[in-house]
Amino acid sequence: MSDTKNIPDATIKEKPSDQEIVQVSSSIDHNPESSSLEKSNFRPLDAEELPCAEADEGREPTEQEMTTLRHVSSSIPLSCWLVAIVELAERFSYYGLSAPFQNYMQRSQTDSPKGMLGLGQQGATALSYFFQFWCYVTPIFGGWLADTYLGKFATICWFCGIYIIGIFLLFITSVPSITSPKIALGGFVTAIIIIGLGTGGVKANVSPLIADQVPKTKPYIKVTKKGERVIVDPNVTIQRVFMFFYMMINIGSLSVIATAELELHVGFWAAYLLPFCFFFLGVIALFLGRNKYVKTPVGDKIIAKTFACAWVGIKNRFNLDAAKPSLNPEKSYRWNDHFVEEVRRAIKACWVFVFYPIFWVIYGSMNNGQIAVAANMEMHGLSNSIMTCFNSIAIIVFIPIIDKVFYPIARRFTPMKPISRITIGFFFASGAMIYSAVLQHFIYQAGPCYDHPRACAPEYADVPNHVHIALQVPIYALIALAEIFASITGLEYAYSKSPASMKAFTTSIFLFTNAIGSLLGIAISSTAKDPIIIWNFTGMAVAAFVAGTAFYLIFRRYNKIEIEQQALDYEEDHESEIHPVTSFARSAKSIGH
Repeated sequence: MSDTKNIPDATIKEKPSDQEIVQVSSSIDHNPESSSLEKSNFRPLDAEELPCAEADEGREPTEQEMTTLRHVSSSIPLSCWLVAIVELAERFSYYGLSAPFQNYMQRSQTDSPKGMLGLGQQGATALSYFFQFWCYVTPIFGGWLADTYLGKFATICWFCGIYIIGIFLLFITSVPSITSPKIALGGFVTAIIIIGLGTGGVKANVSPLIADQVPKTKPYIKVTKKGERVIVDPNVTIQRVFMFFYMMINIGSLSVIATAELELHVGFWAAYLLPFCFFFLGVIALFLGRNKYVKTPVGDKIIAKTFACAWVGIKNRFNLDAAKPSLNPEKSYRWNDHFVEEVRRAIKACWVFVFYPIFWVIYGSMNNGQIAVAANMEMHGLSNSIMTCFNSIAIIVFIPIIDKVFYPIARRFTPMKPISRITIGFFFASGAMIYSAVLQHFIYQAGPCYDHPRACAPEYADVPNHVHIALQVPIYALIALAEIFASITGLEYAYSKSPASMKAFTTSIFLFTNAIGSLLGIAISSTAKDPIIIWNFTGMAVAAFVAGTAFYLIFRRYNKIEIEQQALDYEEDHESEIHPVTSFARSAKSIGH
């Protein structure tokens, strides 16, 4: 008996046609030539003539209704939450490990706060950006492996094993009784390379896998209990899924509270042991959901086919129509016209990602520059590493408010399409850096060491400038808002604009922009020191504002063709019809072909 089960939710569900349902108009005919006198003669309908709400239930909306009726989400399947648990465990481990990294790398065992490697602020910041860079390069490999050979689920399973090995190595080389700074440095570098490989394989696939669990349907009309007609829009469902997926990420990232306290009161080894143990929660979720997840099949060398299609367009002066079989019947192309349009849409999405590295430089500053600044402020018994948890708390608070309050209200006036949301995210990121620069100015104005905190004299090595660490909280709140609008929308855009069989690879391209941002961070890491770090923040603020403005001016036309691009998901394409794969054996078997 085959272990592959056919799951109808993964295929396009057709709603009843207009010929099968009596369509009743809910508004009078808006004829522009009608006079006010004709309108004054309007007669109220008799009871028999009133529209029947039940007749609208389930039918496909008209173009006018798509623009006038409120769009809502459908329910989120249980399998989405199982995938979310996997991501929660992985992010718990990732952020729990990352929070102590700056102190672990920058400071020595005799410093206050304590460290291990003694690399200094510049060295630690550069190595931190390298880790971020590596973690967002490896998704390219993970996405390619999933879409070409293993499938998303199997790839996640294999890379979880690699991840566990890396965390264990980090833990064991940080135990004081069996290590030294030299051994710890070698273990640390090896561990972050292994962990980066593991997180890349998981991260490239887990967000597409959670979106795959949402049934693929056309928009349809639903009548609420109050009698309101609304449109159940799968794109709104996907948007909501990514919102709550991101919230689970940040619930997991609250591990920084525990690991920062363990670092401060027990030691780095304890801070690394906790994520190692917690990671197994994700392994359990993978095991329990192995037969419940919707798993799309491995494509027929889909990535190679996509690049071959794009190369035809490049050779013909960037004209993808040259790759359409219908226009070039003499060519023996391995794809159809619909696939060419999907590739065109994916290429447009990749151009949208070009501005993201600037955003990620600001995001990355939370894990290095901001922590280093916090160490020079009055901490009142807290660890400076714990400050990043305020970013997670802000996201957890803001996401339900934006999802339940802001977006529904905004959709009454504007559709809040992706390009607009991403632009807002860039402006919030710029605001966070403006606040950082102003706060840094006040830190430098405060004694005892002014613009050389803890470094003006030996007796002040353990005395911070007299500025309360709580003043950093707005920075993390503003970056949280920037993530909700820019980062979540980027994940959503990467998924929704890619061909069905290469969602993981397209997501990995989006994640790769984070790696480019890390390279930019390394390039400017020489400015991440006192007394010039204020210019580091100022420069990032200006860059984010300019990038956000340019982004909107260049790509705002994409908002106008959003519905047209979404329609590609519902065009009949029998050659590329998806049948869910539920067995590892079938996915792995494709390696031999």
